[in-house]
Amino acid sequence: MTVTVEQGMFLAILAATLALFISEKLRVDLVAMLATLALVLTGLLEPREALSGFSSEPAIIVAAVFVLSAGLSATGITERIGAAIGRAAGTSEWRAIAVLMPATACMAAFSHHLMVTAMMLPIVLRVARDSGMAASRLLMPMSLAASLGTTLTLISAPAFLLAGDLLRRHGEPPLDLFTFTPIGAVLVVLGTVFMLLGRGLLPRRQGEAGNDYLKLDRYYTELLVDEDSPWIGRTLGEFRSHFAKRLETVDWLRHGQRLPNQTEDLELQGGDVLLVRASPEQIAALKDDEPGLLLHAVVRYGDGDSKKAKARHQLVQAVVAPNSEFIGHTIASVDFIRAYGVVVVGLWRRDGWLHGELSDIVLREGDLMVLSGEPEALSELGGTRNFLMLIPFRAEWHSPRRAPVALAILAATLVAAATEMLPPQIAFLAGAAAMVLTGCTSLERAYREIDVRIFVMIAGVIPLGLAMSRTGTAQMLANLLSGYAGSLTPFVLLAILFTAAALLTQILSDAATTVLLVPIALAMADSLGLPALPMVVCIAMGAVASFLTPIGHHGNLLILNPGQYRFADFLRVGIPLTILIGATVAYMAQRLWM
Repeated sequence: MTVTVEQGMFLAILAATLALFISEKLRVDLVAMLATLALVLTGLLEPREALSGFSSEPAIIVAAVFVLSAGLSATGITERIGAAIGRAAGTSEWRAIAVLMPATACMAAFSHHLMVTAMMLPIVLRVARDSGMAASRLLMPMSLAASLGTTLTLISAPAFLLAGDLLRRHGEPPLDLFTFTPIGAVLVVLGTVFMLLGRGLLPRRQGEAGNDYLKLDRYYTELLVDEDSPWIGRTLGEFRSHFAKRLETVDWLRHGQRLPNQTEDLELQGGDVLLVRASPEQIAALKDDEPGLLLHAVVRYGDGDSKKAKARHQLVQAVVAPNSEFIGHTIASVDFIRAYGVVVVGLWRRDGWLHGELSDIVLREGDLMVLSGEPEALSELGGTRNFLMLIPFRAEWHSPRRAPVALAILAATLVAAATEMLPPQIAFLAGAAAMVLTGCTSLERAYREIDVRIFVMIAGVIPLGLAMSRTGTAQMLANLLSGYAGSLTPFVLLAILFTAAALLTQILSDAATTVLLVPIALAMADSLGLPALPMVVCIAMGAVASFLTPIGHHGNLLILNPGQYRFADFLRVGIPLTILIGATVAYMAQRLWM
């Protein structure tokens, strides 16, 4: 086997890219951009080809889906559905799994599975707490269902969009919105039945953290009465009556001292600080929309640029790690704004009520803090050992009156894409624009909801697939493998392709795995005279529906600590489930398309 100079250069770029992906020394989107630049500078691709990923169908659809999801979230649709699922789950473990898994999967079919997992997390914890079940018995089935739900439609996983794009570039017919649905529906049923029958594989761990972790309705924050506030001269009773359904007043400070007699008829003054308990949505609304009331921490420690804060600052929840250097120190002594460029605007603690200024609270292990800051500062802070995780809040006021409009836009988008009235990327782009134009979500939130890292990574890995085909590397590897694959039955060949993708996706993203393996599969299909679609489907499914380890899917990382899971827990459940999924996918792909 002779390797040309171009193939050698491509393999060197590919090896360096894989090493950076695996080592995680650089962010995946930056690695993808560096790979794109390397392909252009070495002459393997023309600049137009290297940048074609940014205008590709997968990148556009992924960005549009994020905006559609923002509209559903902003109008309260996703939370209503989640709450209804929680009520239907009941108090029986068997019933809870039977309800949670299919319902969560259906939600993930038209949204991002990570957003669905984050939204369902507090709901599942509340179901576990109210019914006395161990949270670890429900969280893993819910997370697995969110990932399985991405196999129901073409738009729910970047891997499927990339697979369809590579097939189209190869001259194959384009995939429609529901090409994967028959297999996906079977996988959702299979996963649900497996978890119902295999409940003995799930650990039974609970504890206080398992019950109340990430509870979203009991954060403490401080509100400052502005010097020009319309609340000056109004009584505490009026304040409590006005915010009765939105927050709970806990304490009242004036000139830094706690007022001893906090009667209902006592009048507010400029500069007063009220300690309240509020949800993240309420904190965000107070931060942006309530005249005369300011977040005390932002005024005291922030940069004073309210417009910049509205445009750039985000709210995240951060859990103080067991060995954090913050333990035993007050919020003021840590000086978050100078050290990290973020402001602590809220705090939650499992036991007891808080009184006095938040800045004087001594931090403990397991404290949940609400931080406000620019994305770069929050990302840098998340890389330290002081916090277990940083999770963004989708914390904005909902517009429930626009919920029917948001549902109508989603339905019209899906119909236009499924019936090919419009090209899929145009249909979803139009749906995203409609969400903004009708006021279902703001333009600022729409941009903020787009995960730029995923968008850039998709745009950046597409040129790798092009270069693999253009340099003949895919054909070379396919010829090498075809000599061994010629004697295999179609089922075994498809199962091997699924397995290769399932293993590779544990260290790479589903998108990168698909881009690397699909060109090889396409070349093998040509060499063996087999249809390409079933081979590509098995690779894409292996990249998306493999549950061997907790690091294969980001949703599993969200439930790792709340469920008190160990690495071995995922192996015990994931290995047999992935084997069943692989066999099912290979069998159905063969029967449907061979």
